[in-house]
Amino acid sequence: MTEKIQLKRVYDPLAKEDGASFLVERLWPRGIKKSALPDTEWIKEVAPSAELRKWFHHDPQLWAEFRGRYFAELKSRGDGLSPILEAAHSGTVTLLYSSHDTEHNNAVALGEFLQHALHPMDPASCLCLQ
Repeated sequence: MTEKIQLKRVYDPLAKEDGASFLVERLWPRGIKKSALPDTEWIKEVAPSAELRKWFHHDPQLWAEFRGRYFAELKSRGDGLSPILEAAHSGTVTLLYSSHDTEHNNAVALGEFLQHALHPMDPASCLCLQ
């Protein structure tokens, strides 16, 4: 089966075709009850450190530097990625995030990192991780 990693705001409803869902935020999203995500695994260990999150503050001008720093953090926490990678080998995985910015958030960067981990020899995977 082909692995597929997709992204979705935690405030959008999940669908059956979203597969295994993982909340990849360090903090629980405002306004969301834990009971609203009964089949979602919260893996805060793969979220950026509090220091990095505060430094970035969702500033698009810091995006490239944020990605580099976040990838370095992720490389040092390989075990935290295991549940997501295992689920991706079985089917679709949805990374849930709370940011309003759909292009510059940790889930986008994490998705890139995971694609590279799943397909390290693919020339389209993130070259910055090699």
